[in-house]
Amino acid sequence: MKDTFTSKRNQRGFTLIELMIVIAIIALMIGAATYAFRSAQIQGNETATIKALDTIGVVELQYFNTHNRNFGTFEQLVKEGLLDSRFSGNPPNVNGYILNLKVTPKTANQQSSYTLNADPQQSEGIGASGRNHFYIDSSAGTKHVNGEQPAGPSDPPIGG
Repeated sequence: MKDTFTSKRNQRGFTLIELMIVIAIIALMIGAATYAFRSAQIQGNETATIKALDTIGVVELQYFNTHNRNFGTFEQLVKEGLLDSRFSGNPPNVNGYILNLKVTPKTANQQSSYTLNADPQQSEGIGASGRNHFYIDSSAGTKHVNGEQPAGPSDPPIGG
């Protein structure tokens, strides 16, 4: 009889404590994977935005050289087919970043110029789509970054 009781006890399966420990370990692994995925997504958004700034800088130079030394707005650049429809809207939201392009037209005393800010879109409950704010202008084409607020020409250049 003693052998029967011992064999049943050994075959009962997991105890409640063991089951709770397994669930806790699985929850920790899911949390770590979610954090890593979110970090990779943010890094991807930032990289894509930097590439978009490069593209916009090149496209603005093309537009400048073919349109009487004036820079173009997003609407003009899309209409000319220099940028795709992702850049439509006022302001456009591309790769989780809000793009604000300000174009100063050419006058008798002043050359045409532009400034472009790319700021991460804030999402309700999820967090931002990026950590950094970016800036580029027509004077040097250097991209600047600021981790706390919209970037400007006095912020450090990317990679510098």
